[in-house]
Amino acid sequence: MKGRKKYPVVRARHKWKNMDLFLLLLPAMIQVIIFRYWPIAGIQIAFKNFSARKGIWGSAWVGLKHFITFFNSYNFWEVLGNTLTLSLTMLLFSFPIPFIFALFLNRLSPRFKKVLQTASYAPYFISTVVLVGMLYNFFSPSSGVVNLVGQKIGMEPVNFMGKASCFVPMYVGSAVWQTLGYSAVIYIAALANVNPELYEAAKIDGASKFQCVINIDVPSLIPTMLILLIMQIGQIMNIGYEKVYLMQNALNLSKSEIISTYVYKLGLQQARYDFSTAVNLFNTVINFAVLMVVNRAAKKISGTSLW
Repeated sequence: MKGRKKYPVVRARHKWKNMDLFLLLLPAMIQVIIFRYWPIAGIQIAFKNFSARKGIWGSAWVGLKHFITFFNSYNFWEVLGNTLTLSLTMLLFSFPIPFIFALFLNRLSPRFKKVLQTASYAPYFISTVVLVGMLYNFFSPSSGVVNLVGQKIGMEPVNFMGKASCFVPMYVGSAVWQTLGYSAVIYIAALANVNPELYEAAKIDGASKFQCVINIDVPSLIPTMLILLIMQIGQIMNIGYEKVYLMQNALNLSKSEIISTYVYKLGLQQARYDFSTAVNLFNTVINFAVLMVVNRAAKKISGTSLW
C-alpha cells in the first residue's frame, strides 16, 4: 500500500523536474506563436476583396481572382523571369565561393588565417543602405573610382547603376563580397572538427596538400554543404526587396523589378493589400514546393536531408 501511495508522488516530481527549463523556453515559444503562426490567419486576405473598414474576417471572398489577375498581368513573365534570373545567379556564385574560400583558409597559417577571416567577415556588418551608397559612389559615371581608372586607360565612362545589363552582376558581386566571410564560418567550423589523424596518415602516405583537400576536406564538408544547399534552394524565390529597391531606377527597371519589390509597391505604396498578399503567397508556395522536391531528391541520392 505504501508503494502505491508513493508512486503518484514520484511521478509528479519527475513531471515537474525540468519545469525551470520549460519556463526559459516559454518566451521564445510565445514569440514564435505570435509572430510566426498567428499571422498565418492573414493569408485569407489573398482570397478576399479586402476592406480596411470591414477587416480581414468581414471582407467578401473573391476566390482566386487576385491570382488570375497577377497571372494575366502584362509584366508577370518579366517579374517572374527577373526573380528567377537573380536567384539562380545568386545561387550559382554565392554558394560555391564561400565553400572554396573556407578550403583556402584552412590551408593558411593560423596567424594569417585569423587576419584574412576577420577582413572577409567585416563587410557583413555594413548596412544595406551604406552598401548601395558605396556602389553609387564607386561606379558613378562622373566621379566613381571605377570610371576614373577606366578613363586613364582610354575607356569611355559607363553609367553602371543605370545600365540594365549591369544590375544582376553588380547585385550578385556586392552580395558575395559582403557575405563571403559570414557564409564561410560554418564550413570553417566543420573543418575544425576533422580528425587530425587523417592528415597525419595522409602525410605518411605521401599525399600532397591538394590531395588532402580533395580526399579529406571536401568529403568532410559534403553533408554540411548539402544541408545549406537545400536551405538556400528552398529560398530561391525569396529575395529581400531592400537592396533591390535601393539599386532600382527607371533605367534598369526592366531587369530589377522582382516579386518582392512588386509586392512592396503594390502593398504599401498603392495599398492593394489583397492583391500583394496573393502575389506573395504564390511566391511562398513555389519556395515550399521547390524545398520539398530538393529535400526528397537529396535524401534519395545522398541520404542527407533536412528531415
